[in-house]
Amino acid sequence: MKGRSKIINVYIGLGVTLLLLFCGGLLYGAVKIPLRSVIQIIFGTFEGRPTWTHIVIQSRLPQTITALFAGASLAVSGLMLQTLFQNPLAGPSILGISDGAYLGVALVMIYFSFTTYLSTIVAAFIGATVVLLIIIGFSRKVRNSVMLLIIGIMVGYLASSVISILNYYASADKVHQFVLWGMGDFSGVSIEKLPWFVFFAIGGLIVSIFLIKPLNALLLGESYAANLGVRVKRVRVAILICTSILTAATTAFCGPISFIGLAVPHIARLLLGTSNHKQLLPITLLAGACVALLCNMLTVVPGSNAILPLNAVTPIIGAPVIIYVIVNRKNIQYFN
Repeated sequence: MKGRSKIINVYIGLGVTLLLLFCGGLLYGAVKIPLRSVIQIIFGTFEGRPTWTHIVIQSRLPQTITALFAGASLAVSGLMLQTLFQNPLAGPSILGISDGAYLGVALVMIYFSFTTYLSTIVAAFIGATVVLLIIIGFSRKVRNSVMLLIIGIMVGYLASSVISILNYYASADKVHQFVLWGMGDFSGVSIEKLPWFVFFAIGGLIVSIFLIKPLNALLLGESYAANLGVRVKRVRVAILICTSILTAATTAFCGPISFIGLAVPHIARLLLGTSNHKQLLPITLLAGACVALLCNMLTVVPGSNAILPLNAVTPIIGAPVIIYVIVNRKNIQYFN
């Protein structure tokens, strides 16, 4: 009963935090807009400055929704990969899927003179899909998840190596454009493009919910899960596809985002004190959304029009969490 009360309190706490951060994302920015005006803009009754309406509807609203779904997607991806590989330091970038998307964008941005937003997204999806197919191919031959994890890391290194070579031979302006994209940004998704990102994110998150039962079985190891009737190879492929959709969509629309997928599952475990995915996965989803919304607000420099790169802010929250996890690993419940 005490445990149930704790879970309810965590849900309520995260729900309230999410609502406050979402509202904060609409209110807080380089341009100061009064709360009353923001509310009127959202409900379509505002008759004041057209620029304020444009800022809230065309910029802050899609940016805040993007941060919410991106954070949830990366956090859930990190949780599933940590469970699959029985490794608390596994994350969405660990299999090279993010690097594959990164490589696809590098090829388009650096070696094509005409680059559009759509071409960038398509290139990221193609790059991530190619890496995913490689990993799935190896997963059918390699039974050990640790070995598959190592293969994923090596594929990521190969993609990073190719990116470095491309940057070396590219012109300075192309490299600058690519570096800016690589810093991560929630503001790149317009109100028109937002439904596409939300579609992929919701699709991946729904699939992850159906994987809760096999994920719990995998907590005790693949052999035990197989004895319970879980088709381990099929579940492994399903997890890889689900995490790839979530990671590729987020990377394609927002650029590579560090630490959220790695750190947030640990925050959820610390809040709950359990590794049961029935409670852990929804809490991770909510916590990921909250952390991303907070990071999005922290990119705005107070009293200035300057906007910090997203990946300059995420380590401020993520790195201390990972250090704490490493130091106190024995006291945290992971895989039982």
